[in-house]
Amino acid sequence: MLDSQVLMTLATEDAPALPPRVRKLLSDPATTRLLSVVTLTEIAIKTSIRKYTSTPETLSQAIADLKLTVLPFTLRHAMRMYDLPLHHREPFDRMIIAVALAESVPLISGDNDFPAYKEQGLSVIWK
Repeated sequence: MLDSQVLMTLATEDAPALPPRVRKLLSDPATTRLLSVVTLTEIAIKTSIRKYTSTPETLSQAIADLKLTVLPFTLRHAMRMYDLPLHHREPFDRMIIAVALAESVPLISGDNDFPAYKEQGLSVIWK
């Protein structure tokens, strides 16, 4: 599952900025590519405060080009958040972590705080 930073990097066609391991994984047709709707929500909000520059069209095209399956945020995901220690206080990131844990999928992210959730079962792919 991709986090916001990875999706934005790919949407802006800056794939060389990603680690080789991530580029190889995402270029493999056998890789199941997931994205949480929480990521899209985070990008929309961060675009409105000018932290990101994106458009719905750019993100829709990136989702199609990357063949991403967008996961909804469900009750099961919200309930998973109760078990998360406060290693990370950013609400969107905590929601993305909860989705990855509830779905038992690895998270592709360069966020330095995400590996703190390894004890909860989070697998982070980066370097």
